[in-house]
Amino acid sequence: MNNNINILCIIPARSGSKGIPNKNIIDFKGKPIIAWSILQAQKCKYKMRIIVSTDSSEYAEIANQYGAETPFLRPDEISGDFSTDYECIKHCIDWLYSNENYNPDIILHLRPTQPCRKVKDINKCLELFIQHREKYDSLRTVIPIDKSPYKMYLIDDNQLSPLFINYKNINEPYNQCRQILPKCYLHNGYIDILNSNIVSKGTISGNSIYPYVMDKKDNIDIDYIDDILNID
Repeated sequence: MNNNINILCIIPARSGSKGIPNKNIIDFKGKPIIAWSILQAQKCKYKMRIIVSTDSSEYAEIANQYGAETPFLRPDEISGDFSTDYECIKHCIDWLYSNENYNPDIILHLRPTQPCRKVKDINKCLELFIQHREKYDSLRTVIPIDKSPYKMYLIDDNQLSPLFINYKNINEPYNQCRQILPKCYLHNGYIDILNSNIVSKGTISGNSIYPYVMDKKDNIDIDYIDDILNID
């Protein structure tokens, strides 16, 4: 099924959540939230190695109970509030290469805050990316947004500064009717896939990103306790 492509699934799960304490292991429909992403990866039609990158031995034990590997604990210096996905992914693949001489072709990045993620979407995203990975650096799921960023501003020294001064042949897009502005999409963090070789270039998206457009209703991201309460 993989056409000899080595897939590594990385599930990041640091312990220092502020919106919901211990968010990644809070109970969601009878299981710790982190368990849902592990189970989704296990149910994929593509074979893959599943690793949870965490700074917590408690989280690691829970991840192991559901069948994921935790060969290391992520260092504290890349597990803080301002730590990035890039730091997490780079640390994981560097550790695996240094300690196991293991080097994946593709990385599937699943955030545990999407417990309602559909396995069929993971399968479809992997299928599309495997077909087109020679042309694209990565794949990201996106949803359409209603409010155009071409009408947005920054405030700098008590002065409004438009985010965009022009777009192609459109001057002052912030003063134009929305109908002539380009349709825009938001990265929703549902599924990310990337060729692992781009990480050495300091990026996890690269210059060429394949879009997987989703319906807004399928986007369920848990950051606050109300997000859980509002899920049917």
